[in-house]
Parts: sequence; structure tokens; C-alpha cells
Amino acid sequence: MKPEILYEDEYMLVVNKPAGLLTIPDRTGTQDSVLKWLIQHYGHVMTVHRLDRETSGILCFARTEAAHRHLSMQFEHHTADKFYFALVDGVLHHEEGEIDKPIGEHPGISGKMAIVHQGGKASLTFYRVAERFKRFTLAEVLIKTGRTHQIRVHFNSIGYPLAVDALYGRRAAFLLSEIKGRSYKSGKFSEEERPILERTSLHSARLRVDHPHTNERMEFNTPLPKDFNALLTQLRKWGG
Repeated sequence: MKPEILYEDEYMLVVNKPAGLLTIPDRTGTQDSVLKWLIQHYGHVMTVHRLDRETSGILCFARTEAAHRHLSMQFEHHTADKFYFALVDGVLHHEEGEIDKPIGEHPGISGKMAIVHQGGKASLTFYRVAERFKRFTLAEVLIKTGRTHQIRVHFNSIGYPLAVDALYGRRAAFLLSEIKGRSYKSGKFSEEERPILERTSLHSARLRVDHPHTNERMEFNTPLPKDFNALLTQLRKWGG
């Protein structure tokens, strides 16, 4: 796996990260990451923000110290706009809304985040319905803060976890038989059903930032990846 370059100049890089690829190296340093790949191909590169390993979509990196400061301040001061598509479990009752709840480390589970009213960091998520299905909703999400697992935690907190989310949701993978029910028949020679989607149903689709040198407002877009689109196609056919 390798990232797709969406934009490059002497100040910044914008890439489309495939699901399953780390943004930055893990503690062992043995697994591939977007940052590792970029450094190999471009030399000095600095991380501005991150996506969870199983989330696909747009990431921005800096190529100079000044550009890194400029871009990082935009994310810190919430002037960068980060839009996602999230497929959630259940049918959202409102066409649009906001979730304003503080997020912090889960008190009892390492690596998990939670709504924490005492000591949690302010977190703000806006959403609107993009498409409705029989038992699921595709939401367009704008996050004004960038807390760890923010979208996953926020939607779970209002009773609509991501449709696929092993840590916060109800399933680690989405099987076609779940929406086709008794009408589903696996392939003639298939012994075990293969999931349509087996990673978090979250995609970073659009990013708006000011260019770190010219201050021009720039917007980058990337379409939903094949696995995400395949699931939506089935939901339209069987669960619309």
C-alpha cells in the first residue's frame, strides 16, 4: 500500500491515505506508514495531522519548518476544515446537528477514548445527513477539533456508532448476509462469506486549508474508496 499524491509543491504535500496504512510509524518502526513513504520519496517531511489506521482519505504534510508552523496553527485554531463521510448504525432522526462533548482517555480501557466531563478536551462535531438507508445513515461530518477517535466517540455517544468499528461499534466487519438476510447465498465454492467492508466506515473526503506560503484558501477532495462504495451500493439495493 502507498498513498496517492493529490498535491505537491515546495511547501506542502497532500495525499490520499488508503485504509490500513499508518499515518506515522508505530513504536516498533517496522510497519509501513505514510510519513515513512513520503520521507523516502521527498526527503524532509513533517506531519501536520493524522488519521486512524483504518480510516481512509486526505492528509496534509509540511516540507519546511515555516510551513509546518503555519499549517499546524490552522489545525490548532480550527481554521482548517476537515470533512468526512461516516456510515453510522441506525437512522439519524435529524437532518443535521452538532455534538459538543469533551473527549478524554477511557478510564478503564487503554487505547480507547470516551466522553469525559472532568478533564476531557473540548470537542465539536457538526453533521448532516447525506443519504439514508433502511437501518443505516451516511453522514457528512465536519470536525472543528481533532481529538483522537473524535467522530467515532461522538457518534457512539448519541447512539449511532459507526456501522463498522471494532472498538466502539457493533461489528468489526460488514457481511452482505446482514442486509440480504435469507435471500443471500454465498458463492458455489465459497466456504466462508467475505466481508464487504472490514475496517472503520469512515473516510476523510475533503480538506480546506490556507496555503502556508501564499495564504490562498485551497480545497482538496478525494472520492470514497472502492470498499466503501461497494457497501453503499449494496445498501441502496437491499436496504434503501
